[in-house]
Amino acid sequence: PVCSGALVAMALSCTAVSCDEWREKLGAAKTACEESRYFEAVQLINAALEAFEPHLPAAKDRPGQLLTEPQRFVQETRDSLGDAAENLADLWATRADILMNLGGLKRASNELAAALELAPEAKRVKDLQEECTKLEQYQEEGIAEEALAAAQNKVPAHILTGFLGSGKTTLLNHILRETHGKRFAVIENEFGEIGIDDKLIARREDLGAEQIIEMNNGCICCTVRGDLIQGLRSILKKTTLDGHKLDGVIIETTGLADPAPVAQTFFADDVIQARITLDGIITVVDAKHCLQHLHEEKPDGVENEAVEQLAFADRIIVNKTDLVTETELAELTREIRKINGVAPMIYTQNSNVQVDEIIGIRGFSLDRVLESDAGFLKDDQDHQHDQSVSSVGIECAGECDQEKLNSWIATLLRERGTDIFRTKGVLAVKGCDQRFVFQGIHMIFGGQPQNDWGGEERINKLIFIGRNLDREELHRGFQATLA
Repeated sequence: PVCSGALVAMALSCTAVSCDEWREKLGAAKTACEESRYFEAVQLINAALEAFEPHLPAAKDRPGQLLTEPQRFVQETRDSLGDAAENLADLWATRADILMNLGGLKRASNELAAALELAPEAKRVKDLQEECTKLEQYQEEGIAEEALAAAQNKVPAHILTGFLGSGKTTLLNHILRETHGKRFAVIENEFGEIGIDDKLIARREDLGAEQIIEMNNGCICCTVRGDLIQGLRSILKKTTLDGHKLDGVIIETTGLADPAPVAQTFFADDVIQARITLDGIITVVDAKHCLQHLHEEKPDGVENEAVEQLAFADRIIVNKTDLVTETELAELTREIRKINGVAPMIYTQNSNVQVDEIIGIRGFSLDRVLESDAGFLKDDQDHQHDQSVSSVGIECAGECDQEKLNSWIATLLRERGTDIFRTKGVLAVKGCDQRFVFQGIHMIFGGQPQNDWGGEERINKLIFIGRNLDREELHRGFQATLA
């Protein structure tokens, strides 16, 4: 749809100086929409509605309802709105216009229904509703998003999320291996002081990854979100320059990421919104440890990332089912369904799934997200990590004594395993020509030799992620294992 803010200028009855703010925001929102700056337009129209609210006596006992429940507001206050009705209809029609361009058709339809109640003869509102109805019909027939994406030549993006140790990296390698010959760009984000995933995984180039961008300086959902936008723009630029279309972009988040701000990125930047479409959010669940993270009590104001990752999922992969009983799996399924009752669930081991069940699913729905999180499109996402959770990285030369190493790891995980969410590393073991690669989740630990060191300097790299970690204790403990 093309923004139609300038088609009909409805009479704005308010003449007070204090009305200038909402008038100004409304005009700016219409301009931003006409110029395809949709995310900015959302912020402006929301600000206009918030500025308009104090001028409605009926809104005093219904704070925020203009934004969250327009139809209910009309039903309860219509007779008392007076001349403000046409102004409010114009505000809602403008917001609907913007949401239609972002794909939020159901929400746009609700705004337009409320606007029509207040201004049933307004041509602009009726035109928008007719257009929205057609788009909803196309969407139901399964052709709207596909046709739109094809027409706009958009690259599909896939967000791969899940708590620490759930199996995201294994799944990513599986996707690349099974879709060999297709051109995927990969963006990886680690929560940790040092990046070691490139030492733990098969080389992405060998698996067919076209471009690889690693972000190790913060969590992708907050501190490095600007880097994510820059990374996506860089991918688009390189694709344009080499003249070869990408088949997709895969973003693997940290295990502590809230996927909502990551998903919002695809609406927040005009270049990305115009050229990339979010295909779906894939959440991987560790069947063995998921429940303890879902039930974990967090400090006030701190979100439970494990819950958020499930709530926003378009596909849920319950991994490591071999580590739990049927009864435990049934209990986990019930808990997941309390959080997300619509996303298809796939049960598996070793992150082994059919790629067409998770890629090319057109699973992301802005309408569904707005139903559960009305503030999703607000540009003030404030994701707070649990400050008791941190990472400790260790990097040093030398060789480990295997007996001392085994004893230290066993004691550490036995005594602190509940608080150590994730361990992983690459170690040089005395007497062994190969790298010793290990990974652990709480008290489950495993490792094996991989790849010869050759002439490369034997550097130990390991990382711990968990709650209330003692940096000095971990450093001393590891140093004591060196031969």
